[in-house]
Amino acid sequence: MKRSNSLTTSLIAVITGAYLIANYFANIIPGLPLQQRLFLIKYALLSDGQPHGIQAGEWYRYFTVALTHANLTHILFNMLALYSLGIAVESYFGLIKYGVILGVSLISASYLSNYFAVSNVPAVGASGMIFGLFGAILVTGRKMGVDYRQVLGIVLVNLVITFLPGANIDWRAHLGGLAGGALITLIISGLNRPKQRLRNI
Repeated sequence: MKRSNSLTTSLIAVITGAYLIANYFANIIPGLPLQQRLFLIKYALLSDGQPHGIQAGEWYRYFTVALTHANLTHILFNMLALYSLGIAVESYFGLIKYGVILGVSLISASYLSNYFAVSNVPAVGASGMIFGLFGAILVTGRKMGVDYRQVLGIVLVNLVITFLPGANIDWRAHLGGLAGGALITLIISGLNRPKQRLRNI
């Protein structure tokens, strides 16, 4: 797999582009600013005075939340993590299965985040999806040549940081992504096992 043509690098370009547009061309589309169109929110009256959010039927927000970030530091750390984890997982599983892992991780992270969310409090970022990659590596780390103990340590450190006072991090999204990524990787790995051949005797 050429890294320049990988899904990982394409996602980084798209997510970074969305962040830049949302910050410097927020009103490129008349109506709501771009960030408000994309972030995950349960229900709120946004700047156009209209109801928006998952409860208003805007299910696409489960996915577009990955295109939003709070600030430059937020997106920088997320994109570095996506690159370092994503390249390894994509190389091992291939484009399609990697895409499935990312999709399931993102939807599980967004669903759990939104399920426990309160109205008028938006969530932003791709870290739930990225935690799904941690889950995938924890399941198949040895086969991938990755020290799963080191990955587990990183996951635990990140979860601890999540609960620090003032961190303002959505731990539910992180746990949802981690669980979703691990579960779908277990399923994919199980489907890849060679079937036993039965012999007539």
